[in-house]
Amino acid sequence: MVPTLDGVYRFLLTPRWIALHIVVLLVIPAFVLLGRWQFGRFEERSANSERVTANIEAAPVPLDRLAAPDRPVRQDDRFRQVTVTGTYDPAHALVVRRRPQEGRNGFYVLTPLVTGQGTGVIVNRGWVPAGPTADAPPEVPPPPTGQVTVTGRLRPGETEESSGITNRSGLPPGQVLLIDADAIGKGLPYRLVGGYVELTAQQPESAAAPAPVPAPDVGAGGGLNLAYGIQWWLFIGIAIGGWILMIRREVAERRAADDASATPKEPEGAAN
Repeated sequence: MVPTLDGVYRFLLTPRWIALHIVVLLVIPAFVLLGRWQFGRFEERSANSERVTANIEAAPVPLDRLAAPDRPVRQDDRFRQVTVTGTYDPAHALVVRRRPQEGRNGFYVLTPLVTGQGTGVIVNRGWVPAGPTADAPPEVPPPPTGQVTVTGRLRPGETEESSGITNRSGLPPGQVLLIDADAIGKGLPYRLVGGYVELTAQQPESAAAPAPVPAPDVGAGGGLNLAYGIQWWLFIGIAIGGWILMIRREVAERRAADDASATPKEPEGAAN
């Protein structure tokens, strides 16, 4: 005889079991959505990792192919190797606060490179350690004089949203918190290219220079997100398997109880 809800499985319609059914029916679509979200993040981060890696490994191109004054750098061009020739403008140099490197507090060194015809580009020449106090200016090696050719990674300008750094006023002269070409360019006698260049090489080289900024760590390309997505979908099987196991256990226990109650007890003294 096949068990029915009117028979062995009628306990499935009790309030306690109905509540369990509802919980299972709610967690399954939730796990599906969480898994899909993680897989989406995996695809997004993998694509970003591949794009950044390709840009770093690509041969340098002239800066003016990818950037121009008053035009933001495209996200697809992040970390693309570029070259640009000009003359440094040390009179408008800046340092960027709160830029740790290799576990040490320090500053990025920004020096505009005037490229001619009333235009320029911010060059992040590298990193220098912080001074003895928070407001003490760091020791910054001067840029070379005369015409130089800079090779570096093209970066979009920073914002509070993209950097996670909250901008504020009242900083010591010559210091900023964000590498924002629009804001920095307001005090310059020439127009700045959108974004900035993170220096990797320079000709002629300087006798003394800030420490190079390390190349970005592209990481595992979203590998953790892939693992989390698989994990969420495994939870679906665990939820369904656990639900079925609980039902089968309950059925087994009820059948055992029914069998025990149906077995006639041997009268006392029958063995005598």
